[in-house]
Amino acid sequence: MTRQDTSIGIGGGLIDAVADWLVSEALEGSTVETLLEGCCARLRAAGIPLWRTSLSFRTLHPLFASITLIWRRGRVGLEQTGHEHRTAELSEAWQRSPFFHMLNTGIPFLRRHLTGPEALLDFPVLQDLRDQGGTDYLAYAVEFGGSHPPELRSGIVVSWTCDRPGGFSESDVQALLRVQRRLAVACKVTIGEQVTGNILTAYLGPDAGRHVQAGQIKLGDGETIYAVIWFSDLRNSTGMADTLPGEDYLKVINDYFDCTAGAVLANKGEVLRFIGDAVLAIFPIRRSGNTPKRACAQALAAAREAEGRLADLNETRAEAGKRPLNFGVGLHLGDVMFGNIGVPERLEFSVIGPAANEVARLEDLTKTLGRRVLVSGEFARHLTLDWESLGRHDLRGVGDPIEVFAPRQAKAPRVKAAASRAR
Repeated sequence: MTRQDTSIGIGGGLIDAVADWLVSEALEGSTVETLLEGCCARLRAAGIPLWRTSLSFRTLHPLFASITLIWRRGRVGLEQTGHEHRTAELSEAWQRSPFFHMLNTGIPFLRRHLTGPEALLDFPVLQDLRDQGGTDYLAYAVEFGGSHPPELRSGIVVSWTCDRPGGFSESDVQALLRVQRRLAVACKVTIGEQVTGNILTAYLGPDAGRHVQAGQIKLGDGETIYAVIWFSDLRNSTGMADTLPGEDYLKVINDYFDCTAGAVLANKGEVLRFIGDAVLAIFPIRRSGNTPKRACAQALAAAREAEGRLADLNETRAEAGKRPLNFGVGLHLGDVMFGNIGVPERLEFSVIGPAANEVARLEDLTKTLGRRVLVSGEFARHLTLDWESLGRHDLRGVGDPIEVFAPRQAKAPRVKAAASRAR
């Protein structure tokens, strides 16, 4: 029996099993990474001489426009590359790739022999693959369609490469084409779920997003949690909004959010809301195993990093002849209701309760006392620091006066923005 005949004899049932496995995995809530690794391993087991596989897809993510995954025979795990917005489709490598050519010409399928008399290396990547030992290249594109305009539609582009002398047999090619649509269907389901998770994380935060995705979408769904609560507010925002052009003011707000919300995220906090130019965040203390001491330390580290980021930002603003920015931060510890608030048709997953009100009043006190960071006595008692007591103060809407503290060493260590965002 010839090599081609053997491949046909072995491939039929095994290739069907690969296709069935892909559908099963998608229904069970797999990931694109698992689908690609498992598919390649099973195709290899079915006799398909895969050496390298590349899969790219458009995603909906605040940082990345698309993702590329590469599987290589004999390597553990996948190579993963996120392509940033505005640069993903402008790079020379992308515009000179087979994928770009296929998507822009509407060609769903492309085959290139990399060696021998039929070799055609008309894209730079093909030369690279040939130099690394590749012998045959097969690519295809599947569009998911939908009501979006063509430039916003999603789909996958996949390439299969082998390094066997002579390349893929015709039965290998037929087997890969049989698998491609099942892989596309499985990826469509899985990418859709990942996009939903990305959106929920971007707009609600990871913890709130998980609650909503798990089904907590009714008004009143939630739970009481013990947490450090963060509240920060930009100084003189009304004056800037009145005097700055809209785009300039938006830039100021986002720079401020990078200082404050960015520092919270870098120190394992969760940003819940942007209330105008204010940031409401929490450092939960519950099933994650976090302790009050650790959560307070994380929150204070975030406050110090925020001050460091602000110092760097103001240095840049000074060089441009712009006025410095400033903000206040209040930190408190207590029980809050973490769940859905609003009306049945329009919900928000946030925290409410006396502790949430108190931290906002505490932040407001930073203006009167002239300190950038103020903490409650309940917060301060969990950290052994040289706290400076600023006395007991009445907080609007809070029954009894509370003792307020500030870190005695108020000046934060400088944190270069580029370094602090490398997380």
